[in-house]
Amino acid sequence: MKLVFAIISDEDSSRLLSELNRNGHRVTKLSSSGGFLKSGNTTLMIGTPDEKLEDVISIIKKFSSSRKVSINANNIPTGMGGSYIPYPVEVQVGGATIFVTNVEHFEQA
Repeated sequence: MKLVFAIISDEDSSRLLSELNRNGHRVTKLSSSGGFLKSGNTTLMIGTPDEKLEDVISIIKKFSSSRKVSINANNIPTGMGGSYIPYPVEVQVGGATIFVTNVEHFEQA
């Protein structure tokens, strides 16, 4: 048995949860936030038999889209003094970060 941790964008969580449940996978949803952009994320914990691991990962990849967004650069460069005006910077967000661990013991009480 495997335990999958998937960190995804909040925007993708509803569709992904629905698809995982529709395919018979049980999911626990945790709210989290990213350290870089401080944006809302969702962390999913999915326990799955070894033979269904590839199905889980393919669903996560299919329903976790990456996209580009513009953010304001707030770091004031040294030597600029008070004349610095923040400018938009395009960054890629979304997609999924997936961790898979082995489960030594599982009980459902």
